[in-house]
Amino acid sequence: MYLISLGAGILAGILYGFLNVRSPAPPAIALVGLLGMLIGEQVVPVARRLIDGAPLSAAWFAQECRPKITGVTPKADEPQQHS
Repeated sequence: MYLISLGAGILAGILYGFLNVRSPAPPAIALVGLLGMLIGEQVVPVARRLIDGAPLSAAWFAQECRPKITGVTPKADEPQQHS
């Protein structure tokens, strides 16, 4: 896993070099890059679902992908506590 992470970092550094962006990137560029990484990670589950022939729905996307992109977990129906 460490070698994969190192390889991804090297590829990002090469891309930064081609884009002529200094590293570490300015905050706005870095944040947009991180958002792109989070969105890009969701290509895999979407592709797997399409390969399996399962439909893509807004509900599935909201449950599977949106929490991973936004970092906000869906609210579960919590039982009300009575005092």
